[in-house]
Amino acid sequence: MKFAICNETFGSWPLERSVAFAGECGYTGLEIAPFTLGPTAGAISPAMRQQVRRGVEDADLAVVGLHWLLAKTEGYHLTSPEAAVRERTAKYLVELGHLCRDLGGQIMVFGSPPQRNLQEGVTLEAAGDYAREVFSAAMPALEDLEVVLALEPLAPVETNFLTTAAETVALIEQIGSPACRLHLDVKAMASEEETAADLVRRYADELVHFHANDPNLQGPGFGEEDFVPIFEALGEIDYRGWVSVEVFDYDPGVERLVKESREYMTRCLEKISGS
Repeated sequence: MKFAICNETFGSWPLERSVAFAGECGYTGLEIAPFTLGPTAGAISPAMRQQVRRGVEDADLAVVGLHWLLAKTEGYHLTSPEAAVRERTAKYLVELGHLCRDLGGQIMVFGSPPQRNLQEGVTLEAAGDYAREVFSAAMPALEDLEVVLALEPLAPVETNFLTTAAETVALIEQIGSPACRLHLDVKAMASEEETAADLVRRYADELVHFHANDPNLQGPGFGEEDFVPIFEALGEIDYRGWVSVEVFDYDPGVERLVKESREYMTRCLEKISGS
């Protein structure tokens, strides 16, 4: 199983320090939030892209890809009733695809709850049509780039659009592109009726990426969620993608979150292999 860490976890740490510590803790991948590099994808120069990629690879890590795709941007929205906004959003996803490839990544996780929430007067049915239009417009370019857009179901407390894995997979099937797949996140799955392990098994054919965290918004092992059955399910489906640690509550501190999350996941795997 391949473990990565999301780069915003490190806050203001320099890249060199971040990747060195991640490597020391046993991670082999780094997942990047674009806003940590610049206000927009276009603002991240070719030189900076090369510098980041080289810095990660020199530490013997790989760039997994991008997440928080629309965070801290303006003018983009997945389910906007305005055609110009949707067109602009689709084009920006392609820009992000180029950034992802330049950094050496292959996965882009689409979460961005504020930029997908239903706006006033927009029905769920219309939102689904708008989202399909935006994603479908970006697919040909992403296919050419060999970048996969991984759609992320999120809990109802975070968004009112695509709040279950079933809804998300239905949209993925409508889009019908190999560049559009499913991403699952442990804290988000906690809001569903089925367990995280059962959701992994049910949607094995669509699953391409995975975020490890606890429903308390900290890292795996920092709350009540037991990752042993989750990792057992990932093993059963022969999941070969990344497991990226993504946290939202940094109270335990960067060092503890990064180090102890990895240690906890290792213990879970040891329990499985020893059983």
